[in-house]
Amino acid sequence: MSYRILIVDDHLVVREGLKLMIETNELFQVAGEAENGKIALEVVNSTKPDVILLDLNMPVMSGLDTIKKMNELDITTPVIILTTYNEDELMVAGIELGAKGFLLKDTSRENLFRALESAIRGETLLQPEIMDKLLKFRNKKNNKFNQIQTTSLSEKELFVLQAVAKGFKSREIAFDMGIAERTVKAHLTNIYNKLGVNSRAEAVAVAVENGLIPLMNK
Repeated sequence: MSYRILIVDDHLVVREGLKLMIETNELFQVAGEAENGKIALEVVNSTKPDVILLDLNMPVMSGLDTIKKMNELDITTPVIILTTYNEDELMVAGIELGAKGFLLKDTSRENLFRALESAIRGETLLQPEIMDKLLKFRNKKNNKFNQIQTTSLSEKELFVLQAVAKGFKSREIAFDMGIAERTVKAHLTNIYNKLGVNSRAEAVAVAVENGLIPLMNK
């Protein structure tokens, strides 16, 4: 069995380069490609990809607008954003919209395959260099990080945070903990408030930076 990948990027060279790398691994196959988000949304149902590699800056429909539309349409295919070195603000926005990971466009084959495997497992994977960019942007944006009192996270909140880092959904965490899904969401709200974040992926990044949970790709 091989997993199907949809490549969405307006640059043919980038698409071809990714295709060449993907085709060297028998676990993956390119299910299709698109040059912008609008086309990607049109073909996602027919290609039925397991993962979408999505560029941020594209004509017609950008990567962020594509993720927003996917959320509206309840398209749950995991997204890995393709980014460059000068897109920190867009990258943070992608995290808040639910992207499963980020890859620099000049990434290695090993990082590409690791990110794809992580997304298929439902995990949120942030490469060290991506996490460093994210945290530096947060630092620049907020002037300083919110002071995080690690001891203020309860045992249950830490359990939820660790489950989130592994990619589990709220209903799965609720089942595992034997609590209601709304209680898990309440824990998440408390975690966000305590860590000063707005999304799951951002919570994972800040938690890893502060030693609350281990880096997922080590």
